[in-house]
Amino acid sequence: MNLYRKLPAPMLPEETRREIQARESYHVLKIISEFVESGEELRAIQPAVSIYGSARTPVDHPDYLFTERLSRKLSDAGFSVISGGGPGIMEAANKGAFAGKSPAVGLNIVLPHEQHANPYQNLSIKFQHFFPRKVMFVKHAVAYVVMPGGFGTLDELFESLTLVQTGKTPSRPIILVGKTFWQGMMDWIRDQLLGNGMISEKDLDLVQLIDGEDEIVEHIFAHYENRPDGLLEPQDNTWELGL
Repeated sequence: MNLYRKLPAPMLPEETRREIQARESYHVLKIISEFVESGEELRAIQPAVSIYGSARTPVDHPDYLFTERLSRKLSDAGFSVISGGGPGIMEAANKGAFAGKSPAVGLNIVLPHEQHANPYQNLSIKFQHFFPRKVMFVKHAVAYVVMPGGFGTLDELFESLTLVQTGKTPSRPIILVGKTFWQGMMDWIRDQLLGNGMISEKDLDLVQLIDGEDEIVEHIFAHYENRPDGLLEPQDNTWELGL
């Protein structure tokens, strides 16, 4: 059975189709504008490290305090720190870098609940759409540090892993902090994904579990010092995210 016999009849009226095309074209243009505007601003802050984590972590929680200390050390070592610009771990990441020598960057998303911009941002960029925001997290960082978090954190973690695994972005450190939190997931990945042939043994090396602040900074710094030419962008000036 061909396609047209499977589609509903009658087809959409021409006026309805034009309305849909106009609405979607507007969304595409808004997304493009967010790419252009954020890309121009973020080129100035490289090298940078993106830190992911929960928006719900209290300010007195050990994960918050760890992130603040780590971000300060990264900032003083010469790395800008990129976070989602909101509360919780995002605030801790910006707060530590804000007190350091390198910029604290917030990629803020407009949400109907939960997200509000933290005050510790040297550079604050606002996004209406998740897509360009998520690309900026990946494109402008030389490493990703993943603190404990929820669905958003897991989304950012696995997106970063997939882009590195598939070669759509150059190889970069992906560091999980909190062995107690992450070990169960890593065991499941080894038992189920690797055990069932859905990933290869070398894919397990794409992510490291590190709980020491200084060890994380040293690991990122060593990778950055020994990076191949074109770590941030390929030699032909094209970006490899498939955009």
